[in-house]
Amino acid sequence: MNAPPSSSAAELTDRSPVLIGALVPLSRPGWAEAGRHLLAGLELAVREVNDAGGIVGRPLELLVRDTAADPEKAAAAVDELAGLGVAALAGEYHSVVARAAAARADALGLPFLCSSAVLDALTEQPTEWVARLAPAQSHGWRIYADFLLDAGHSRIAVVAEPSVYWASGARVLRDCLAPRGGTVTELDMRALDPAAVCDELVATRATALVLLVGHPEPAVSIVRSVRRDQRLAGIMIGAPAGQPEFAEWAASLGDDSAAVPFLRYLPERLGPLGARVETALRERLAEAPSFVAFEGYDTVAVLADVLRVHGVERARTAASWPSVAVEGTRGQIRFSRTPGISVWQWAWAPVQVVDRDPAEPGRFRVLAPPPK
Repeated sequence: MNAPPSSSAAELTDRSPVLIGALVPLSRPGWAEAGRHLLAGLELAVREVNDAGGIVGRPLELLVRDTAADPEKAAAAVDELAGLGVAALAGEYHSVVARAAAARADALGLPFLCSSAVLDALTEQPTEWVARLAPAQSHGWRIYADFLLDAGHSRIAVVAEPSVYWASGARVLRDCLAPRGGTVTELDMRALDPAAVCDELVATRATALVLLVGHPEPAVSIVRSVRRDQRLAGIMIGAPAGQPEFAEWAASLGDDSAAVPFLRYLPERLGPLGARVETALRERLAEAPSFVAFEGYDTVAVLADVLRVHGVERARTAASWPSVAVEGTRGQIRFSRTPGISVWQWAWAPVQVVDRDPAEPGRFRVLAPPPK
């Protein structure tokens, strides 16, 4: 009787697709525009992997599931994709949704490379199964807090909706600003309309308002109200979560879309790979790609490298996170254990503070380049 082929030999003769499950918000109430950019990056990288011979001759194939910003829907998708035999999971933009997906992936023993979610506590306990490309919220939002202080803003108001993500962001800002004499006043959007937000800003004498709310609403209505209130002519509006990155923001607000600083996970200048991918993404999207599209591309680049080197067995993929060394569109990607972070983390993707230029809202200005 012949001995069964080894797993590596089987992979060399098998030409069936290597399946990757892709979790993406493509419908409301999810941030569908961010999801569209994330998916464009994922799909572009899959096409390039297959053009270069796939995974040891096997084509890479995405199985895309729309999470629609729903944690329960995401967890159900993880169960479905695991049953369909995916080698790994990729994607997701919304932190609360990614947390649900990560918990389920951890329970099932399914590798998950999260593209965009930043919540520090992506899982309740440390896990070997999950890795992340986006910088943790505590890292990026600390840079944003430094930017606020450097710009002369020490009296900050945050208008927030109930969410573990928004609450975590407010806590980061408060913890960073308080030791340096800054104050953070929280305004509960459940109890206020946009006009009442303006009244509270006047009463607190805040010099900056930070939006910790959903897009397009209530973010768009708040910006319009503040911009039109003569009492608040000098106040700065900020959106660290990145709402102004996308064309929908500019389309909704016109000139009011400008001068709203946000966090963007791109270097000052793209290298040759990043520039080539930017051109391809622009063609695919018919608009300038956001940093989220680059996150999608880099996710597949990392997974493809891992699968080529270590094979498609799930446990081997999870065990490979600490040995990853992949040149991504925004720098070399390596994963490590970072204090306070429960998953394998790229520390760090470049972080810059950017806004839309008031003179030309379609153009971005870098207000604070990535820290050296």
